[in-house]
Amino acid sequence: MKRVRIDFAPPGLRRTLFHTPRLAWLILAAGVCLALPAALYANHYLTEKHAFEAELAARNARVAAPLALPVAVRAPVASEAQAAAVNAAILQLNLPWRDLHDAVAATTPAAVALLALEPDAKRRVLRITAEARSSDDMLAYVERVQDLEWFANVALTRHEINEQDPNRPIRFQLDAQWRPQ
Repeated sequence: MKRVRIDFAPPGLRRTLFHTPRLAWLILAAGVCLALPAALYANHYLTEKHAFEAELAARNARVAAPLALPVAVRAPVASEAQAAAVNAAILQLNLPWRDLHDAVAATTPAAVALLALEPDAKRRVLRITAEARSSDDMLAYVERVQDLEWFANVALTRHEINEQDPNRPIRFQLDAQWRPQ
């Protein structure tokens, strides 16, 4: 037997809401969920549009305003000593320090201890101070540094035996002129 719907209530809002199918409620909820982000995006767009229009109006007002004549500003003149000091500082700052250090450190054997690296950017010379266990280690190290592609001229400038140390290491200095890379 088929179910019969008998409803004698007068039509109204309450009755319509009661008889609305669940699928319709689900579609309504999905529509609200989609409309809310769209409304927020539209509000953001309108706010940006008004800000852009205000900025455009301000720029147009500046362009339309009569142009004031620029006041001649004299650039400060640096003395020759100041210019030389600034150029020396720039030369030191542009020194390829990391590459020089890495090249020297890579060629240093365990028998040689690096004590100091002193770059002179003006002459493009790197002064290396080191200690070696023997004179053979010292000379081998000088040859290894000379074989590096970074350096053009390598010269042993000073060496001495440290008598105060019981191992009597040889402390030496060499100057290496580097090539531009």
